[in-house]
Amino acid sequence: MIELRNLTKSYVTKGKRRYVFRNLSYTFPDDVSIGLMGRNGAGKSTLMRLIGGIDTPDRGRVHTDKSISWPVGLSGSFQGTLSARDNVRFVCRIYGAKGDALREKVRFVEDFAEIGDYFDQPVKTYSSGMRSRVAFGLSMAFDFDYLLIDEVMATGDAHFRAKSQQVLQEKCSRSKMILVSHNMADIRKHCNVVLLVQDGGVTLFEDIEAGIRAYQGDPKPVTPVTPVTPVTPVTPVTPVTPVTPVTVTPVTPVTPVTPVTPVTPVTPVTPVTPNN
Repeated sequence: MIELRNLTKSYVTKGKRRYVFRNLSYTFPDDVSIGLMGRNGAGKSTLMRLIGGIDTPDRGRVHTDKSISWPVGLSGSFQGTLSARDNVRFVCRIYGAKGDALREKVRFVEDFAEIGDYFDQPVKTYSSGMRSRVAFGLSMAFDFDYLLIDEVMATGDAHFRAKSQQVLQEKCSRSKMILVSHNMADIRKHCNVVLLVQDGGVTLFEDIEAGIRAYQGDPKPVTPVTPVTPVTPVTPVTPVTPVTPVTVTPVTPVTPVTPVTPVTPVTPVTPVTPNN
């Protein structure tokens, strides 16, 4: 559980106090990876620092029973006169790693960063890329319930970015993340919900696409138009030639035949006897 209790945070800029949050109370959903979105200046990075303990509120508090990382890849907290090795040891002690566990984590960061002998030189002599490598490796050396990621998903050249992505994916299989990003592809890929920061408050979207639309200024979902199936044209029917009516001539009734009277048989004539 991560809960904000009456959280107030402000900064003084140009002699004027600007409130980022004022009496904000909110309980984050459990066991989901959260995409923290908002316009520039809305307060999403401030909220992430407050959750991670990097910054403190004016009033109120962040209450949690989860282990939460510092922002992944954060290199601004290194002590410049110490070497990377000494900085890593210091962080390990803060998080309770001792003995073999401490040495294992130092070895992991050294191998991961790939900066050679510079690992034992003062951090202030590093390039920004070298500092980022050490910072990312240090973030990956610990297991947390929640990883805080502010835009930085990977750093360095193509080889190092690929290695960073692989290690981060392995971590995310065991941990949830709170990701601040303007990259919609990263939000869709890594997050289960969107938390939109605006006007000093937060709004939860369980539908990622709805959250992205709200962030982009279009809170109304667009209903996809179902394509209309084209109608097969009907073959015109050949008109039927009208049938010429047949004139029926009535049959004249047949006059019945008068039966033939039978012929009376002729009496044979008696021959005449000649006279002598």
